Formats: sequence, C-alpha cells, structure tokens
Amino acid sequence: MKAILVPFEESDVVDSVLGTACFAAQRFGSCIESVYVQPALPAIASADGFGVVTPAFVEKYEQEDRARISQAEQYFNDFMRARGVSGGDPGGPSETASAVWQNVGPSDDYVGHRGRLFDLIVVGRPVHGATTPTMHTLEAALFETGRPILIAPPSAPATLGETIAIAWNGSTETARTIAFAMPFLQQAKKVVVVAIEDAMVPGPTGAEVAQHLSRNGIEASAIDSAAGKRSLGEAMLDESAKQGADMVVKGAYTNSRLRQMIFGGATSHILAYTELPVFMAH
Repeated sequence: MKAILVPFEESDVVDSVLGTACFAAQRFGSCIESVYVQPALPAIASADGFGVVTPAFVEKYEQEDRARISQAEQYFNDFMRARGVSGGDPGGPSETASAVWQNVGPSDDYVGHRGRLFDLIVVGRPVHGATTPTMHTLEAALFETGRPILIAPPSAPATLGETIAIAWNGSTETARTIAFAMPFLQQAKKVVVVAIEDAMVPGPTGAEVAQHLSRNGIEASAIDSAAGKRSLGEAMLDESAKQGADMVVKGAYTNSRLRQMIFGGATSHILAYTELPVFMAH
C-alpha cells in the first residue's frame, strides 16, 4: 500500500476523502498523489441567446478552471501539511507518509488509466442531492484500474482499520477484495467475517474464511445473521456497526450493475448510505 491516488473533487466531503487517505498513508508509509477532477463544462447559454457556447465563454471558463485547480492544490497541500504529511514524492520506499499534487490537463480517462499504477484509490461516497463526488469517478476507479478503492463516508472517520468487518457473501468478488485488503487485515486489532444468510451465493462459509485468515496470521471471528426485514446492504452495514467496525471490506457488484440499477442490491445500498469507510474491489 505504498502508492495512493486521490481524485480531488470539490465537495462537502473532500475533508473526509483527504483524511481517510491520510490515515492509510500514515499506516503504510505511502505516497499520496492527488489530481484535480475536472467538472463538466456547464450547460450555460451564451450571450447571443441561442444556447451556443462561444469561444469567449470557453476562454472565460478555462480561466476560472485554472483558478479552481490552483485553489484546490493549495487546499490539498495545506491539509496534508496540517496533518504532518510531508510534501514531495520520495521516489522510493519510505516509512513516512508523503503527498504530491499532480497537475494534468483535463481528461475523463485519467483516473481510470493512471489508477492502474496505484495500490489504492481513495474516493468520496456520492451524496444524494449533491453533484460531487460523482459516480463517474468512483466507477472509473472501480472498474477501469484493476485496483481496490477505499470509499470515504460523508463525515471524516476518527480511525481507520482498527476493527474491520468483512461483508462476506461467498463470492469471487469478495474473495478478491480480501486478498487486496491483506495489508489492512494484518494490522487490524479485530477482524470479523460478517455473513448475511440471505446474501450468500455458493461458496465457502464465513467460518471457513476466518480459518483461511488465521493461516495468514490474522486472528478473525465469524458471525452469521439473517437480514430479516432489512435489505441486504442495510443488514451488512448494521451488523458491521454492531461489531464496532471502522472499516468494511466488501466485494463490488456480485450481481450485475444493470440488475442492481433496476432492482437494487447490497453494493448499491452501501454506495448510497454507508457512514463507514468501505474497502471495495470488483
């Protein structure tokens, strides 16, 4: 976990995103690289009244955009400095956290492409009624990088990875996510495998996962619970909170994205409502 990418989106949850990234970086001596995520060109009619985006409008927008990027860079650097994270890329292995701002031109593909070089990508949870953080950024990190993501909740967490709940459902996606999460699991004080009976697909039991973790030197327990009247995602979050978790490990989209968009699903619920950091991979 030596390299962490943080897409910087102007939003009410930016402090939570940066704070969550700091927790991870300070735990592993990681270098945080942040890049400004360009907002979409606003659909504003030009002065000619015909809704045409004129060159003058584009130039004005680009000037404002450069100013926003400069302000974001300053905010990022000030935030990291206040938390004792040194500036600059160490260029090699380090035991202390560091941070660097990456200035790049606007590109919708940057997060998806650049993210393949990182061990972890920290993104904000999309908030209902807010334009940022965006699902586009989260999905680019989740589906295009081949890397795990860490989803920061709207409010900054007080701790990260001290008590970890694994939302186990027997799936390939969650098994892969556990493998990615091993650095966190090996340092956790408590690990609980939470299996919601109604969410299980054919695969190992939660107790068998706990046994697997013990072979890797990770002391883990397992609990089984029924969803009852709760949705599967709600049950996973509830049971994780009952265990005192400050981080949830969950495989993303065991069912297809389209099915979850239409019918809902555990991943969709968690992305919409989690108040805990979620470590996720697909």
